[in-house]
Order: sequence, then C-alpha cells, then structure tokens
Amino acid sequence: MGYVIAIVGATGNVGTEMLDILAERGFPADKVYALASRRSQGKEISFGDKTLKVEALDGFDFSKVDIALMSAGGGLSKEWSPKIAAQGCVVIDNSSAWRYDANVPLIVPEVNADAIDGFTNRNIIANPNCSTAQLVVALKPLHDAAKIKRIVVSTYQSVSGAGKEAMDELFNQTRAVFVADPIEAKKFSKRIAFNVIPHIDVFMDDGSTKEEWKVVAETKKMLDKSIKVSCTAVRVPVFVGHSEAVNIEFENPISADEARSILREAPGCLVIDKREDGGYITPVECAGEDATYISRIREDSTLENGLNIWVVSDNLRKGAALNTVQIAELLINRGLLQKRNAA
Repeated sequence: MGYVIAIVGATGNVGTEMLDILAERGFPADKVYALASRRSQGKEISFGDKTLKVEALDGFDFSKVDIALMSAGGGLSKEWSPKIAAQGCVVIDNSSAWRYDANVPLIVPEVNADAIDGFTNRNIIANPNCSTAQLVVALKPLHDAAKIKRIVVSTYQSVSGAGKEAMDELFNQTRAVFVADPIEAKKFSKRIAFNVIPHIDVFMDDGSTKEEWKVVAETKKMLDKSIKVSCTAVRVPVFVGHSEAVNIEFENPISADEARSILREAPGCLVIDKREDGGYITPVECAGEDATYISRIREDSTLENGLNIWVVSDNLRKGAALNTVQIAELLINRGLLQKRNAA
C-alpha cells in the first residue's frame, strides 16, 4: 500500500509541476489530493493519466494524509503548516516561511540529507529558495574536495520564479513592443521585456534585496556557516530556468580539470563544458530537465585557489517541485515515515 499525499497550492506553477513530477517518478501514492483556495474548488487538474478535482484547503481533514507538499506562499504557510503538522501530517514547504527556523530542517537531498532527522521537532521540512537549491548542488562536491572559503554569485533569474502573473507580464510586454502598444509594469518594478532588473524581493537596510539575503543565509545553513557569501540577484526576460555565474575561493588547491571530474561524478550534477561555440548550457536547454548543469569551469588567475563556474537549472523543478518530491522520497527511503491510513 502507498502513501496519501496532498498538494496545497495545486493550481499554481509549482503545484502543477509537483503533480507532474509525482507521476513521472512513480511516487508510491495511493491517493493524491489537489488543494487550493475556495475560488478554485471543483476545477479539474491533470495528474499523470488521471484527472483530480481541486478541493478547498479551508476545512480539509489532514488526519488522513501522510505528506502535504505546500506551495501556496509564505503567509498561508505560516498559518496552515503548523495546523496541518499538528494533525500528524508531515509538511514539506516550498515557501520562505520556515527556512530560517532553527527547529526546521532546510533540505537539498544531494547536499545535507542527514539533516532531515530534525523534522520531528515541528513535523515541518523546508525547501530552499530556487536560486540557492541549484547553487548548493554544484558547490557541495567542490566544498568536500577543497573547502570553500568564499563565493561571489550573480544570478540571472527567470520570471517564472515570480509566478504565473510574472510570466504573463513578460509575454504581454514582449508582444506590446512588437505591435507598439503601451507597456505596463505591474508585477515588476520596471519593464522586464528586453531588459534586466537588479531587484528581486524587497530591499533591506544594508542595501541587499531579500532574495540576495536568502542565498547567503540558506547556503550557510545547508552547506557551511563559515563560508562567506556575496550575491547579486537579477531578474532576466527568460520564462523558465535560472542561471548563475559563481566565483569560488577555496582553502585548498583545486584545478579546473579536478573540479570538472568531481562534478561529473556528483549526484544531481551534469557537466556540459566544451570550450567551443555552444559548448555550454543555457536556460532553454535546461527547461523541463531535472539536473543542475555546470559549464564554463575555469581557474581564476586573480585568486590563489579560485574557480569560476556557470550553473543553470529549471527553477520550477530542482528549484522547487522536484526538490520537494525528493525530500518526500528521502523520508520514505530512510524509513522515517509510517503510513497512517490505507487509501
């Protein structure tokens, strides 16, 4: 017998991706509930070769559910995740609501799987920010090999990271450019079509944005609190796929060839690194794929032990839905979750 799963926020970009990935990976679920707000109640949504009817989150009985995969925003998660967890259902949350709680493990299975044991503190597990998830997948094997002292990362983040409205805004603005219509900026602070915006989330007192702070705090929590991290996060006119240019300073020597070999063997990583035209990965190639792709691996001559790498991944998958499902699989594979109800 399998598990009973609930997807909270099933009608959103990440929620629908979660359903697709559960089906693709043959997740051992006997029953899957699709949950959303009351305005989506009754809507039909695809799950593999099945069709699910969306049910309202408000009033749903989670005592019959083993795992709730949450993708409904931080405010809603702050309210609902403790209520769901109190009914004995393990919550895996995709928002920022619980990532920085010392009693909630923040997990990328390829990076810090052992930390999952701490989920019993609150019955909640946090999924990292999309840009951090792919970053630490690439950094972990290099850190193990030569110990990272400092990283400087510049992100090139797709609009899907800001939701469906952001994707619609890029589409509508792009069309408006070609037909000479007025261009409206609603979701973003400036026009996104044919532009880049060095501003994601709110500004903080030190001049950083919240997105940049998330990368710093989450990398330290999952990888090593002693690593110094500097980040500039930029929104770019790409629909799906985040890219990152990462400069890494190591404590011990490591060559580009050594790094390339290490990353080729690392879980979750796929190296595409030919020093020729097109011998690297861009967001277009990574969309719909599970891997974290690494290209442009080269030594930094300005540092004693330095490397530059280019990291690209599908932010809706490894950056969100896939990682959430992998956490659920980790719970099951380690025998940390007992089925409570036969469907």
